[in-house]
Amino acid sequence: MLLETGQGILREVMIAPVIGSLRARQWGVLSGALIVLAITFAISRWLKAATPRAQWIVGGFWVALTVTFEVLVGRASRASWQRMFSDYDPAQGGFLLLGLAVMFAAPWLVANWRKQRP
Repeated sequence: MLLETGQGILREVMIAPVIGSLRARQWGVLSGALIVLAITFAISRWLKAATPRAQWIVGGFWVALTVTFEVLVGRASRASWQRMFSDYDPAQGGFLLLGLAVMFAAPWLVANWRKQRP
């Protein structure tokens, strides 16, 4: 979450003023997904999630923690529920569900990639 938060701060300070907040958040989902995959790759052996079931459980736990963190930080910063959930709504340009899907699948994806590449 520390890297994702840092990425979000940099995005809002450096990128959003140039391309707009919505576009910056959309690009943030892509860069966030890459961060999640890189971290998952780096810690995958430490996780010891050897079975697909364990990998999906880890991914689900990460998603639950992330959504909880997002809601807590959003409410602490006085963001409206509408504003927070717009990032999850594709009809409003929000791609965060895609990012959460990558996070959910990341342990399984990395484990399968490692199996194919000894």
